[in-house]
Amino acid sequence: MIQEFDRRPMSGYPMLFLGLLFLFPVAPLCFVFFAIDSIPAFIGIPLGILAILSGILTLIGLFIVNPNDSKLLTLFGVYVGTVRATGFFWANPFYGKRRVSLRTRIFETGFNTTTNTSTNPGGGSQTTSSKVRQPAKVNDKEGNPIEIAAVVAWKVVNTVEALFQVDNYEEFVLIQSESALRNLASLYPYDSHEDHVMSLRGNTTQVGEMLKKELHERLILAGVEVLEARISYLAYAPEIASSMLQRQQASAILAARRIIVEGAVGMVEDALVRIEKGGMATFDDDRKAAMISNLLVVLCGERAAQPVLNTGSIHH
Repeated sequence: MIQEFDRRPMSGYPMLFLGLLFLFPVAPLCFVFFAIDSIPAFIGIPLGILAILSGILTLIGLFIVNPNDSKLLTLFGVYVGTVRATGFFWANPFYGKRRVSLRTRIFETGFNTTTNTSTNPGGGSQTTSSKVRQPAKVNDKEGNPIEIAAVVAWKVVNTVEALFQVDNYEEFVLIQSESALRNLASLYPYDSHEDHVMSLRGNTTQVGEMLKKELHERLILAGVEVLEARISYLAYAPEIASSMLQRQQASAILAARRIIVEGAVGMVEDALVRIEKGGMATFDDDRKAAMISNLLVVLCGERAAQPVLNTGSIHH
């Protein structure tokens, strides 16, 4: 595997001056001296042509590296180094110089660019482009169709791997991100009312960290580092959205009822224990069952209980 290494070429300002010197004073003077018969033709014409070629080749070797950019240098297919320093440089004019941006880039999965062509009243046509959200549609762990999208922030950290390990590293990042998101969405349910079960909606932070980890493993081959990955859009597919909303509401009601019942049972148990320990009353099995039933009705009922006053003995 080719290893990346930094290369610091020479400054471009002296070579810029030299190239301009070849093109303007030197080359014209050679032709002028030939025209006035100061030098013979077999010397003046070749010297003028040589000066022009030297000037052009010298100027071709000039290049600029902007902040957070780099230039990868190759000579006839052989890697000769990467220039990461910022400035105006000169290198061998036969070097191939390919720009690789080192800036942090961010994109959201599930967006497609569509082109619309409209006809103007005057007869001309106008082309406009717009981005349309098309989230990935995948089945979650429970088999429910959902739509999901994620935001991914990334940057190139190894220029050699980015250019030589894959055909197009930007397209590679897009495809791998979509694939990783689909794979992760199929491992967890959309929602869960149990605390120990991880879900896409209830554990977005943890799911985002797992997505980032999986993307890092997939994209390190292309010299790309994933800085952040998080879910940006999550919903049931339109064809089941209404029914799943009813199911979600029913599940929420059942979960709330379960908590209410558990709390009511604990309160009733505590009340009976405290009454018997305090000697306030002694209950046989029938009266204890009646009291438990009354307390559970009061605690678990949706409406407030209506008090009933007993003016006689509680034993009759």
